[in-house]
Amino acid sequence: MAETVSSLEGLASLKPAASEAPKHVQKLDKQGRAYATGKRKNAVARVWVKPGKGTITVNERSLEVYFARPVLRMILKQPLVLANRDTQYDINVTVAGGGLSGQAGAVRHGISKALTLYEPDLRGVLKKEGFLTRDSRVVERKKYGKAKARRSFQFSKR
Repeated sequence: MAETVSSLEGLASLKPAASEAPKHVQKLDKQGRAYATGKRKNAVARVWVKPGKGTITVNERSLEVYFARPVLRMILKQPLVLANRDTQYDINVTVAGGGLSGQAGAVRHGISKALTLYEPDLRGVLKKEGFLTRDSRVVERKKYGKAKARRSFQFSKR
């Protein structure tokens, strides 16, 4: 049964010990790489981060070839620039599904997660910017009796 407490001082002794925030530790594979999976819309990116000169390879092609639009390359490099690590790590990415915009977002999410596994101290900086949060927005499905998800067919009185 529960203990009976007769004073407010005794109440403090019943309070459970405050649990500390979880300690994040470095997590590497046998080759010394950090691995993470990033997702956005229908795109899934598998990301490996290892120390190097700053080369980024996407589906065995260079970053400039795979993501030709500068905006997509900028989105992808945001976590590296924010953490001042853009020339410190080699990044190898395999991405599939979705379009180029979703793939760029998935790669950014994967790079952010892999960086936090390689350097746990970067977690606060990346989390504050929202790079560790998976953007859960996806395309709404088409409903029956509708032209698209919400658009109705054209109305005609006659």
